[in-house]
Amino acid sequence: MIKGVIFDMDGVLVDSEPFYHSQRLEYLRRMDYTPASTIHLVGSNEPEVWEALVPGDQQMKEELLMGYHAFRRLHPTPYQQLLNPGAVDLLSELKRRGLKTAIASSSVRESVVRMIDSTGISSMIDYFISGEDCSAYKPDPEVYQRALEALGLFPDEAFAVEDSPSGISAAINAGMKVYALYGAGLDQCRATAVVNMLKELLEYL
Repeated sequence: MIKGVIFDMDGVLVDSEPFYHSQRLEYLRRMDYTPASTIHLVGSNEPEVWEALVPGDQQMKEELLMGYHAFRRLHPTPYQQLLNPGAVDLLSELKRRGLKTAIASSSVRESVVRMIDSTGISSMIDYFISGEDCSAYKPDPEVYQRALEALGLFPDEAFAVEDSPSGISAAINAGMKVYALYGAGLDQCRATAVVNMLKELLEYL
């Protein structure tokens, strides 16, 4: 019996990945730095993204990343505008049915907190954890294992909602079923099923 649902954040609850990508490139343009790659790395964590942007030069990468954190605070992500249209309705229905909910994200903790606060979903979320809180990023299962523990659930009592291959693998590695919200160009073949809209997840409860 399903007693909880654990959500990835970026690409699932909020369509934030394209904004992050554009924001990083705009920051680097202002810093007059040409990134080594402009490929949009969906589902990647911050260390992976910045290694792709600034490979091989640790000092330069750290300096640019520190500046980017300040830039991001001055230009916050408009999470309310990027909120998935079906997210609030789904979370409300899950709470109405008495299910536990959590967010297990690879993003930095500050971003997860800001998303929850700015979209007004805090009362619908029982627990959240970021990649920054873990010793390893997805596809390592730690983020899901810790979310399950916090909710007091076994892996077969909850399912995950993801979009990226690394996130799907993380949930599978934690022993969970995982449903993927369709993302163009993403390899979602390992997911239990792929849905086009969040409300379709109610069929799997």
